[in-house]
Amino acid sequence: MNFSSRITAVDAHACGEPGRVITGGVLDIPGQTMFEKKTYLETKADHIRNRMLKEPRGYPALCCNLILPPCHPEADAGFVIMEQMEYPPMSGSNTICVVTVLIETGMVPAREPITVLALDTPAGLVRVEAEVRDGKVKKVTFQNVPAFAVHLDAMVEVPQLGAVQVDVAYGGMFYVIADAASLGFHLTPDEGRDIVRVAELIKAATREQLPCQHPGNPAISGVSIAQLARGPRNAVVVSTGATSGVLDRSPCGTGTCARMAVLHAKGRLPLHQDFVHEGILGTRFIGRLIGETRVGPYAAVTPTLSGQAWITGFAQYVLDPDDPFPEGFTVGDLWN
Repeated sequence: MNFSSRITAVDAHACGEPGRVITGGVLDIPGQTMFEKKTYLETKADHIRNRMLKEPRGYPALCCNLILPPCHPEADAGFVIMEQMEYPPMSGSNTICVVTVLIETGMVPAREPITVLALDTPAGLVRVEAEVRDGKVKKVTFQNVPAFAVHLDAMVEVPQLGAVQVDVAYGGMFYVIADAASLGFHLTPDEGRDIVRVAELIKAATREQLPCQHPGNPAISGVSIAQLARGPRNAVVVSTGATSGVLDRSPCGTGTCARMAVLHAKGRLPLHQDFVHEGILGTRFIGRLIGETRVGPYAAVTPTLSGQAWITGFAQYVLDPDDPFPEGFTVGDLWN
């Protein structure tokens, strides 16, 4: 059988969030920086994302990562993150999956007990320490890009909900964060459908009413993801369509960083203190703020995040020249 495309990938999950990692079948992408490569994929090669994330090869909660040669001279590898509706500059759970795959498949040398890496991402250089024992990655800790709050205790008018108080912060992408208790949520899996509906309404209203833009890269703008928070627990909703989404199965890495930035700005989270963040499944990421800095006009913090991933499978995804769905499809029973 002759196939017009063959992509090799490793499937993994970080604390429940699936992150497929493309390890072969895609040559380097044009661009002088990883952000330029992301833009090229987004504008000229989006068929890769569609094919890998939509049915019949994908499903709504799936993320995908394309490993590429790095552009930054200090990086060991580069990667671009692909989600159902966007190419986020940075993702914590996907970074943890990528590091685990790089080390456990031998793409980068494993050094026990600590393997030190630097990864080139569209958001910038990310430095990583992975705890490795008997070839298995037991914990991934990375220093994320600076996180900062842009709107604190702001009010947005949300259809069907009325006035809702929110925070907006950057942790690798822009988040709107709302209090789950005031919206009637305990953040348990049985509330999933209602959490998604409410979070998508809040996100859409915030995008219209509270503009935001990264001072260092104006191309990163607008709230793209919503988080409901209650104590140490949170639920993040990743969009799968204009008005639909799915719950992040993990505690969400960049969401943890954005929430830590908000808590620090409000004087509720000091530097050098572990912040244990729990997701909808009860799994946990551990964040920590290790320093203060500035991003343009904003007071910012330097966060680290720790978590673990597990490889679940190895596959070759192929495209038959006669396949009627070369870029996949979505159907309303799963994709709302």
